[in-house]
Amino acid sequence: MSIRYMEQEKIFKLDTRHTSYIMAVVDTERFFGHVYYGRRIADQDMRYLMRLSEPPYVPSGNNRDRVVFYDNFPMEYPAYGTGDYREACLSIRSAGGHSACQLNYESYRILDGKPCLTALPAVTGGSGDCMTLEVTLRDPVLELKVLLSYSVYEEEDAVTRSVRVINEGGASIKLTRVLSACLELDGMNYDMITLHGSWARERHVQRRTIGYGKQSTSSLRGEPGHQDNPFIAVLASDATEDNGDVYGMNLVYSGNFIAQAEGCQHDTVRVVMGIHPTDFTWLLDEGESFQAPEAVMVYSAEGIGGMTRRFHDLYRNHLIRGKYADQKRPILINNWEATYFDFNTEKLLSIAREASSLGIEMLVMDDGWFGGRNSDNEALGDWTVNEEKITGGLKKLVCEVNKLGMKFGIWFEPEMISPDSKLYRKHPDWALQIPGRTGSLCRNQYVLDLTRKDVRDYVYSCLETILRSANIEYVKWDMNRQLTDIGSYSLKPEQQGEIFHRYVLGVYELMERLTGDFPYILLENCSGGGARFDPGMLYYSPQIWCSDDTDAIERLMIQRGTAMVYPLSCIGAHVSDCPNHTVGRTTPFETRGYAAMAGTFGYELDITRISEEDKRCIPGQTAMYHKYNDLIRRGDYYRITNAEESGLDCWQVTSRDRKEALVTCIQILGRPNIHSRRIRLKGLSENIMYRLEGTSECYSGGALMYAGIQMTGMHGDFTGRILHFTECQRSGEYE
Repeated sequence: MSIRYMEQEKIFKLDTRHTSYIMAVVDTERFFGHVYYGRRIADQDMRYLMRLSEPPYVPSGNNRDRVVFYDNFPMEYPAYGTGDYREACLSIRSAGGHSACQLNYESYRILDGKPCLTALPAVTGGSGDCMTLEVTLRDPVLELKVLLSYSVYEEEDAVTRSVRVINEGGASIKLTRVLSACLELDGMNYDMITLHGSWARERHVQRRTIGYGKQSTSSLRGEPGHQDNPFIAVLASDATEDNGDVYGMNLVYSGNFIAQAEGCQHDTVRVVMGIHPTDFTWLLDEGESFQAPEAVMVYSAEGIGGMTRRFHDLYRNHLIRGKYADQKRPILINNWEATYFDFNTEKLLSIAREASSLGIEMLVMDDGWFGGRNSDNEALGDWTVNEEKITGGLKKLVCEVNKLGMKFGIWFEPEMISPDSKLYRKHPDWALQIPGRTGSLCRNQYVLDLTRKDVRDYVYSCLETILRSANIEYVKWDMNRQLTDIGSYSLKPEQQGEIFHRYVLGVYELMERLTGDFPYILLENCSGGGARFDPGMLYYSPQIWCSDDTDAIERLMIQRGTAMVYPLSCIGAHVSDCPNHTVGRTTPFETRGYAAMAGTFGYELDITRISEEDKRCIPGQTAMYHKYNDLIRRGDYYRITNAEESGLDCWQVTSRDRKEALVTCIQILGRPNIHSRRIRLKGLSENIMYRLEGTSECYSGGALMYAGIQMTGMHGDFTGRILHFTECQRSGEYE
């Protein structure tokens, strides 16, 4: 049983295969505190870790220092206003204008499986997959009930947490902060890892020392953004890729967030995560509830890599859903970098004819097919086919593509509206805006007010009409700007602080309808590249466009940071043209294929205009994709070296049975007069003998991991090589 309650000690113990998470109820006032999170332990009564026998003691024994107790006690879910001056998870404004809230333990229940969250994506789990502990806390003065949910995934070594706040009093309460999780760690010898960047260079890894005070990563853009990701890892200062304690937290949410580590006065660290409290309020009338998004927690004693593999396992098994959850994706070619807005039916068909002959399986028609859309200055919101470009209509185009044996996909940006559009001229109030202020344009577009049901219904009717008009099997859902001008004509003044969250709920509602009505469609999310690469989006789409920067070398850093948390199977990656359209770099076509193989794999170029030499590479690349994708999609991912430190970027994927491994290495710059590089593999079985494909050479797993293997043939800038190892089937293979 993964969840146990010890009645006498008033201790809750949550166990996975390798971890334990412990909480306790203490004192006559029933404070709910955090005790321990780390390696799995057999002990049950660990309350000595809470220092309850040390001053200031508990309030029942030392009421004169109640505030000092509040400001020291490791609260499992801290509230603001009674004396805990560290970062709070919950703050309110009562009908009387007061902000104090004190939560005390009331009851619990243990469930087999996991209830769904209202209107929010979450990690899933039925009976046998997980168990859930629900702990009820209450403020008796406000009659405010707080339900803490902990779902324990024993096999994946993960715990998910969420919070629901219920107003059971007779007066309205305004919530001003509802975070999803708090974790208390003892000591100060910790670093933190966050993922930062900008457009075209998302999710670069940043590691820094945690000091006293607050250190955070956050977003107020209405989405996580290119700049920050809703992830934080707190790790021992001496933790490495393969060793040491690492605590990872990820928010299943696609809007404003904060993830923060606070070094506190008595050498402890408080880590919190949830919806960013800036510009957040929620009016909670009597009987109403508010559901906060879910936070995922994993602990690894095997370093950063162990944390990564726990996230990957959980998301592949319990977050990514639908037909393509564990299915090889069709190799697509997207026309964006091939044509931009300058295309018509014949141009698209010429690309499709050439692509189909080389093993590419899907044509995706990107931006520019609708309304009067001939540039990015116009027509967003006018979702009708432009038959001056798509002559004969969409169905005819799709039928012609299908005759070539290819699937067809289409691009939408349904959350946006252009000032120069029929829709805006008819419904200017449908854009997010503040009365009296000039709206802030970005990419010459505004954001539709998805807090409004009439707007959501219009958007969905447009999507549905197009998708039912032809045999469309893929949708790329884009969002090319952040939220500004946060105002809605549909909400009362006292609810304007709800817009950011209501907007995200509106996006989720649309995606729920889309995936429910069209379960056969492969949905790929995109936000100007990777601005909404988060677990909330993964719940609806099994893959997300990783970045608008398709340069193979820049992608090494972007994809390594992304894969720190998210499985390779969900990382949208394409082979594109050179010189690269973003950075102007020229890399070998072969190397571009290796980089894209660590993702969903596809093409982003005009295949009718590339060189014959490059074109001849494509059948080999598509064959390589089909050969290795099951391993890449399902296997365990290991980082071996990174380009910043060694000039060689190297990663490995190993099958779960440890009988097969694929190693990819890309050299950044060639160097004169050097030996071959030695790399040490990871995650193999010491006693299994492995044959290197294409040779008769066999090595023990121990030799490959501890002694290593020489990477030869790496000559020139931006060159790559893959090594495929399989178990030797007969002793004669290596005798």
